[in-house]
Amino acid sequence: MTAKRLLFVSPRFIFPSDSGGKIRTRDVLRGMKDGHFEITLASPEPPRGTDQFAAELRNVCDRFVGWPEPVRDFSWTFRRHLSVISPLPISVASDRSKVGRALIATELERRPDVVVADFPHASVLLPDKVGGARVLFTHNVEAEIFRRHAEVMTSPILRALWLSQARKMKAFEEDAARCCDGLVAVSERVADYFRAVSLSGPVSTIPTGVDLEYFAYGEPRVDVQRDGGTVVFTGSMNWLANVDGIRFFMDQVWPRIAQARPAAQMVVVGHSPPKDLVQSVKDRGLAWTFTGFVDDVRGYVSAADAYVIPLRVGGGTRIKAFEAMAIGCPVASTTIGVEGLPVVAGEHCLIGDSGNALADAVLRLLGDTVIRQSISRNARRLVAERYSFRAAAAAFEDACLRTLATKRRAPAPLIHQTLTA
Repeated sequence: MTAKRLLFVSPRFIFPSDSGGKIRTRDVLRGMKDGHFEITLASPEPPRGTDQFAAELRNVCDRFVGWPEPVRDFSWTFRRHLSVISPLPISVASDRSKVGRALIATELERRPDVVVADFPHASVLLPDKVGGARVLFTHNVEAEIFRRHAEVMTSPILRALWLSQARKMKAFEEDAARCCDGLVAVSERVADYFRAVSLSGPVSTIPTGVDLEYFAYGEPRVDVQRDGGTVVFTGSMNWLANVDGIRFFMDQVWPRIAQARPAAQMVVVGHSPPKDLVQSVKDRGLAWTFTGFVDDVRGYVSAADAYVIPLRVGGGTRIKAFEAMAIGCPVASTTIGVEGLPVVAGEHCLIGDSGNALADAVLRLLGDTVIRQSISRNARRLVAERYSFRAAAAAFEDACLRTLATKRRAPAPLIHQTLTA
């Protein structure tokens, strides 16, 4: 059987895979590789080229085509700030590229059977008509994330700015959804949101997948009393939702933990931590470590006694939660931190939304060996039985094939009718 052609358009180069979105995209593509589709991956490419990622690219696609990633200098920053007056959300306007759109137009002349837009942002790189079946891969509800940012803002000006961006994002991502022939979501909750947008094409869901061999299981430590225990968080520290979560954890959760367990330590694993956040740790004399970028998070997670997800802002599903569960590090989280994941509080993780409640959850994991081991084993069993990355990739491939079989003529999205690249 001749493989169908799939053009996968991403607004970000997916290597290194140092964020949840990149990890999910990478794992879906590598699970689909050598399957029903011949895959062309199109995205910006890093300033130093892609040679150092040649092996990784071979694992996820048959061809890679890219355009220069914009240099994030003063001019780029100025244009980004100026985008506040654009009808597009700032984050979407920043992904526009004339060179990128021209390259995508050339790729469309090859007549791909399926064209995937990775995140709604990728739609600004596509023309109104792509020829093949158009699929939107939405990792979350972007407008919801913006609205949640507004809810936690104390400044009236910043709250108004986030609400404005939320309105623009809602209009943009719903238009991007309406113009597609099929949509793939990462949870039923996200899928239900887009079904309400009155899509006539299929809306599919894929599970949050984890590489169970890579994230091998290890039993948690029995005795955490001697050194107070170690708490870990992993995530890109240039993502505002993670920064907000860590500030919340530092200000409202950690003081209670430190009071109960003075020798406890906190490790934040992720690239680009804000300088003021790092300085705040030094000024307060906290037993915290910011690692910055690391090639492999597994050692930090497996060495910790509790994994925390203190998010107050976010959407979609958190791959980091399932990675920690696969490794065996018991998880304490806010409700938003495990939103969209089929976990049961008290069985697969502990949940606390206020500062005191989340502190109590972490302290319980550090202080109760039975609970710590039970949560660890139950969570690993859940992930192992139902959530391998190969299952997620198979579901995505099936969604693309189903969309191709039911392709309709979609109307052009309203936002694109006024868009100039």
